[in-house]
Amino acid sequence: MQLKSAVPLSTEASSERGTPPGPGGASGIREALLHGPILPTLLKLAVPTTVVLVAQAFVGVAETWYVSFLGTDALAGVSLVFPIFMLMTMMSNGGIGSGVASAIARAVGANRREDADALVWHAVVMALGLGLASTLLAWLFGPMLYRTLGGSGGALEAAVRYSNYLFAGAIPFWVVNLLAAGLRGAGNVKLPATVTLAGAGILVVISPVLIFGAGPLPALGIAGAGLAMVMFYVGAALFLLRHLASGRTTLRLAPVRLEARLIRDILRVGLPTALSAVQPNLTVIIVTGAVGLFGVEALAGYGMASRLDYLLVPLLFGLGTAVLTMVGTNAGAGNFERVRRTAWVGGWLGFAVAGSIGLFAAVAPNVWLHLFSKDEAVLAPGLLYLRIVAPFYGLLGLGFVLGFAAQGVARVFWPVLAGTARMVVAAGVGWVAVVYFGAGLPMLFALVSAALVAFAGVTVAATLAGAIFREGPK
Repeated sequence: MQLKSAVPLSTEASSERGTPPGPGGASGIREALLHGPILPTLLKLAVPTTVVLVAQAFVGVAETWYVSFLGTDALAGVSLVFPIFMLMTMMSNGGIGSGVASAIARAVGANRREDADALVWHAVVMALGLGLASTLLAWLFGPMLYRTLGGSGGALEAAVRYSNYLFAGAIPFWVVNLLAAGLRGAGNVKLPATVTLAGAGILVVISPVLIFGAGPLPALGIAGAGLAMVMFYVGAALFLLRHLASGRTTLRLAPVRLEARLIRDILRVGLPTALSAVQPNLTVIIVTGAVGLFGVEALAGYGMASRLDYLLVPLLFGLGTAVLTMVGTNAGAGNFERVRRTAWVGGWLGFAVAGSIGLFAAVAPNVWLHLFSKDEAVLAPGLLYLRIVAPFYGLLGLGFVLGFAAQGVARVFWPVLAGTARMVVAAGVGWVAVVYFGAGLPMLFALVSAALVAFAGVTVAATLAGAIFREGPK
C-alpha cells in the first residue's frame, strides 16, 4: 500500500468515529501506520512535531537572549533552573507521556478504541497529581538545590525568583504534555503541533514585554520570563481539554471510572521511562554542579553551550515519538518484523540528524555561543564543551530514538540501563574526577563524551542481540 492512498496522518475524526474502516480518519491513520512505507510514514508523523518543538526550543533560546540583557547573574540563574525545568519536561513528555503514548498506540493497533479513549482521562488525572507535586517540590526544595549547584548571591536570588514563577504553572504544563502525548500515540500530530507552534509565537512577543515592561506594564525582570511560560500553558491546557471533550479528534475525553489495568498499562512504560528521563537531567544537574566549582563565568559558559544539547531534544523527540507510535501500533497488531525495521530506520535517522548538528557545532562553535555573549571569560568554557562533546551528538541521537522504539513495545529495561551507564560515567566519574582528583574542565567534558558512547553502545548491543524487539511476554 502506498502512503498517498491514505489521508494525511493529522486528519481528525469528527465524522469518522462511527464509520466503518476506510481510507480516511482514524482507520486511515491506522492503515498507514501498519502498511505504509516506513520512512515516508515516519517523516509524516515526525516533521510536524519536530518543526514546532524546534520553534519552541528557539523560544527558550530567545528567552535566554532576553535574560542576558539583565546581566551575568540573571544568565547564571537561568542556567541553574534550566536543568530542573527540563527534567520536568522530559518526565512529562518522554517519561509518563511515553507511557500514555505507548498504551494508546498499542490500544489503537489492537483496535481497542474504548480503551484508547479511557486512557486520555487517566492521563488527565495523572497530570493533576504530578503537576501539583512538581510545584510543591520546586517551591520547597528549589532554593536548597540551586545553592548546592553553586548558586550564590545575585545568581541564586535570580534562580529562586525565576523558578518560583515558572513552576507555578506545573499543573497545566503536565496536562498539556500528557494530552499531546496521547494524541501523538493515536497518530494525530496536527493538533498538539498547532498548539505548540501558536504558543511559541505568543511567547516570543509576551516574554520581552513582561521582562522589560511596555507602556503601563511594569518591568518584571527575570520573573516575567517565568510568568510568560505559565500564561501559555494555562491557555494551551484549556484549549486541549475543551477540544478533546468535544469529540472532534481521534481521541475523546470524558470522565470514566479509573481502572487499575489501564493505569498499569501506562506506568509499566511510564515509570521506567521517567527514570530514564531523570537520568540525563540528573547527569546535567551534577555536571552543572561540578562546572559551578570553577566559577560563575564557567557556569554561564557551560549553560550556553549545553543549551544546544537540549535543542537536539525536540528534533529527536519528534522523531522518537513517531517511531514509538509506529512501533507501538505494529506491536499491537503483532507485526514484529515491521517493528524491527522501523526501529533501525528511526535510529539511524536520529544518528544522522544529531551527528550533523554536532559536527557543525564543533567546527564553528562561535556561531552558537555568540548568540548569548562575547565575554571571553564566558566564551572559553563554552568553546571547550562544544569542541569536546558535540562530535559525539550522533550517538546521542541513535540511542535516544532506539530508546523510544523500545517504549513502543513496552520493553524499556535496556534503554534505562543505557541511561544509567551514561549517568555513572558523566556524573559519577566526572564529579569524583573534579572534586577528589582535581581534574579540570577538559577532563570533565571528555567524560561527558565517553558517557554518550556508553549510552548508545548498550542500546545498540541489546537491539542486535534481539533482547528488545522480539515477540513474547513483555
